[in-house]
Amino acid sequence: MSDLDSPHPAETLDGVSTVEVRTSASAALIPTIRAVASDLAARADFDLDAISDLRMAVDEACATLVDVAAPRSALRCTFHVRVDGIEVRVEVEVDEPAATVSTDTFGWRVLQTLADEVDVLAAPTADGGRPTVGIRLDKLAGDPPR
Repeated sequence: MSDLDSPHPAETLDGVSTVEVRTSASAALIPTIRAVASDLAARADFDLDAISDLRMAVDEACATLVDVAAPRSALRCTFHVRVDGIEVRVEVEVDEPAATVSTDTFGWRVLQTLADEVDVLAAPTADGGRPTVGIRLDKLAGDPPR
């Protein structure tokens, strides 16, 4: 079987393909990232419900982070596509080292409902840059039994 015949020709040797999208931290650009999430999920053979859930979760994560982003910050969204699902990391720079993502909001509850796993990410200032905050979510290709 050639690489063209394999089910996932873009996979690397470790079975993970990585796609990164970087935009200005602006709500107007979130639909672009949402479209990438949908396309990657469809190509990974997610069922329609899982595609929709991932799209909405990415939208919510990006919107949450745009609200806390420092002025002129970039919104970085990294998709790690595996055979069984997609891990998404969304990050922005913030002005305050103590800035974080609130986990007691309706939006956070939405994220927990749409994704199989959700975590807050935080990184201290490195090399004179600004600190970052982010959200990591993991979505499996099909809904697990509940």
